[in-house]
Amino acid sequence: MLPSPTAQLNSFIAKFTPAMAKQIRACRTTMRKILPTANELVYDNYNFFVIGYGPTERPYDCIVSLASNSKGVGLCFLYGAKLPDPQKLLQGSGNQTRFVRLDGPATLLKPAVRALISAAKSQSRAPFPKSGGRKLIIRSISPKQRPRR
Repeated sequence: MLPSPTAQLNSFIAKFTPAMAKQIRACRTTMRKILPTANELVYDNYNFFVIGYGPTERPYDCIVSLASNSKGVGLCFLYGAKLPDPQKLLQGSGNQTRFVRLDGPATLLKPAVRALISAAKSQSRAPFPKSGGRKLIIRSISPKQRPRR
């Protein structure tokens, strides 16, 4: 029998140093407040531990994700190249994805970052539910991973 999604999530976060695990948990708590009806899609991949936030259970509907590795946590905008960014916070040069490095959950609360999240939400392919519970969905677990510590 598989562990619950919450137990699996906790085991993924436990692979990080205590300080990084604390930062991941704090950023997740803040994201759950910012997007209270979003589903959380979890990927424990080779390079990154990722929690995607979207209105449906489909990965391509996610608008943002927390991407963590041993060096830190970033807020990844899956369609960030199309977002207005007057403060020039978005990093990256790909055709689609952009990211913001997070010093901690306080970065998520900065008005310019909140504006980026709001813009991403408004451009979402599917609308976010107005109310209701969210789902925690474990999407993939890579058998081989880079060190998390």
